[in-house]
Amino acid sequence: MSDLSKLKNVGKAALADFAVLGIASTAQLAACEPDDLYVKLCALTGQRHDPCVHDVFAATIHQARTGKALNWWAFTSARKERMKAGTFCKV
Repeated sequence: MSDLSKLKNVGKAALADFAVLGIASTAQLAACEPDDLYVKLCALTGQRHDPCVHDVFAATIHQARTGKALNWWAFTSARKERMKAGTFCKV
């Protein structure tokens, strides 16, 4: 079992996304940026994913970097503000 599965917001779907992205450990995840992962996932799968996937990436990266586990929706308002401002990653 991957150490990624021990992160708060990681279930089967997130593990599958990480596999598509080639991310196999929390150390590897800690070096990532949520925007980059979201854009790459959309490109690799050929579809636009729900923006909440970005929030999961943000939450898991935060936990991988700091050890502090927050719910993924703690990152939603910042993403929505970026979407409103037109600065959210373009897919």
